Amino acid sequence: MAGLVEQLLSLALAGTMMISTGLDTAAPHNDIEGVLFLQNRQWRAGSAYIPELRRANMTGKVREMRDDAATALEEMAADCKAETGEIIVSVSGYRSYQTQATIYQRKVQKVGSKARADKYVARPGASEHQLGLAMDLGWDDYQGCSDKFPRSKAGKWVTENCWRYGFILRYQAGWEDVTGYQKEEWHFRYVGKEHAKAIYENEMPLETYLILLRQEVLMDIVLGVIE
Repeated sequence: MAGLVEQLLSLALAGTMMISTGLDTAAPHNDIEGVLFLQNRQWRAGSAYIPELRRANMTGKVREMRDDAATALEEMAADCKAETGEIIVSVSGYRSYQTQATIYQRKVQKVGSKARADKYVARPGASEHQLGLAMDLGWDDYQGCSDKFPRSKAGKWVTENCWRYGFILRYQAGWEDVTGYQKEEWHFRYVGKEHAKAIYENEMPLETYLILLRQEVLMDIVLGVIE
């Protein structure tokens, strides 16, 4: 074991350039076209980024999402209705950088400062809605974001089953110091079934999951080089 550790340390010091090239390619949080791109208060998307979108076939407003996320959402909505008798509705899907900038400025004007606005609204470039992978959900005829959603039949079902369709409940209570946002029990992010299952089972924020995933990628690269 000691010999292996020495090899790893030596490789990390002497082969940084060789390893970093593989990491840049493999690190999913850097791939804005992938499902694991990290977007929060520290990691932002540029103003020019606009994903390919389509309108999800479901009840609600602002239904535009990326095709993979929209397809998964349609399946989840259909199963939710079949199992609970309630309808989940789209409240807010894709938002452009410019739309988020307008929302943010309105909040600044309303509360009087950027510091106060930051507690409630993401700055432009910092909202996952720009990726086309996030959806705020409501239910039945109520089409607004509400903390009542997780207490509805539809909300309870979605919270418990969203991972089966590739979604995660992105902002949960107790995760604020990691995610940078207050809990939003209506905000669901598409990450694909494999990653959603792992995040759900380990009860961790996306940020934490990505750190662990990157460490795993690093170890695979290092061991592959040694072999």
